[in-house]
Amino acid sequence: MERIKPRTLSGFMELLPQQQILFEKILATLRETYELYGFTPLDTPVIESSEILLAKGGGETEKQIYRFQKGDSDLSLRFDLTVPLAKYVALNYSQLSFPFKRYQIGKVYRGERAQRGRFREFYQADIDIIGDGALDISNEAEIPSIIYRAFTSLGLQRFKIRFNNRKLLNGFFELMGLKDSAAGIMHAIDKLDKIGAAKVREILVDDEGIAADAADEILAFISAEDKLGTLQRYAGRSEMFDEGASELRIVAEMMQRYGIPADHFEIDFTIARGLDYYTGTVYETMMLDHPEIGSICSGGRYDHLAEHYTDKVLPGVGISIGVTRLFYVLGEQGYLNDAMGAAPADVLILPMGDTLGESIELASTLRAAGIRTQINNEKKKFKAKIGYADKLHIPYVIFMGEDEAKAGIVTLKNLATGEQAGLSAEDAAKTILAGLNTTNTVIVEPKKD
Repeated sequence: MERIKPRTLSGFMELLPQQQILFEKILATLRETYELYGFTPLDTPVIESSEILLAKGGGETEKQIYRFQKGDSDLSLRFDLTVPLAKYVALNYSQLSFPFKRYQIGKVYRGERAQRGRFREFYQADIDIIGDGALDISNEAEIPSIIYRAFTSLGLQRFKIRFNNRKLLNGFFELMGLKDSAAGIMHAIDKLDKIGAAKVREILVDDEGIAADAADEILAFISAEDKLGTLQRYAGRSEMFDEGASELRIVAEMMQRYGIPADHFEIDFTIARGLDYYTGTVYETMMLDHPEIGSICSGGRYDHLAEHYTDKVLPGVGISIGVTRLFYVLGEQGYLNDAMGAAPADVLILPMGDTLGESIELASTLRAAGIRTQINNEKKKFKAKIGYADKLHIPYVIFMGEDEAKAGIVTLKNLATGEQAGLSAEDAAKTILAGLNTTNTVIVEPKKD
């Protein structure tokens, strides 16, 4: 029989066990944080009708979506978690309570060119708050506060949440007489960090047909250092601009009340978010020591979530973390805490002689105490079993011999120090719990030179 060479498709990530444990700890921390704020979990199908996922139609979504036929059904893999949310809320509107606060962590699929840090299959972790007819602006300040808590709980400290308001930008373009060009201008501004001001100016002038002096004023506005002074200078010339400026100030004040330190957020007029459905506050989150990575978390306010599926007005605000990409870049930059204790077990029990029954009972006792426990009763040499524990970074081994079983004790060995002692099962459990690694953050920021 001809053997097939095992391989993983380009753009798809598979992790070794220790990495997978760290990845799962990130997901667990995000779930715990989201639930702390009263969000309910949601899981939508990976496969949807293409008609549902492509309701907006055209653009990059249709180019990148994985689409296939099964019988007479036209199906697609979900591109993000927002469109399935819109369908879900429209479908279950009468059974939901509003504001509806949900989080979802799941895989999405995009058939884009695979490259360093960019995947075709990846996890997103989304939170959204959906209103029925209206949604208070305070929610636009709570969302980034959740992200602040999530990242600091993971151990990330040097990051900043940058935010802006789409009404402010639309109002600015309106007062300049460029209302009809607003979408194209925002798409260009959204590329500023990647291609620079000169290239953005070139796009505005050559592709969008903006006059050179107007393009210069746009770039001067979005790059202004004196944000409050700039807002005052343009005040009173556009109702939409003034509304956006007011909302920006309110969100900034509330973010501090929600517990975000002032050095972890800032108003940034360059934040536009290229997606057209954003209508109010928009966010991007940057790692201060690695701006080249780009935003590690982004989102914003939208007022027409499910307009393609229902006539109900369902405004919302949400934010998304690309978890797979974040995990990749954190690992590449040396941020992942390998000393966290990524072993699959805290202790390995080695039955010796005819003590498998006693070893099983001991394992049950230790698990009841919250100690992750494995039993290795394989027909291998003793040295190989110790090597197994070492390779998996299991910190403790218990030897259960016939003499120990008769005496009602166990021999506990700390593999890091080499110390071992004969203890009762109760004392062994206390020793293990006391000695386990107390480092509980997935991310440890490297010390700067």
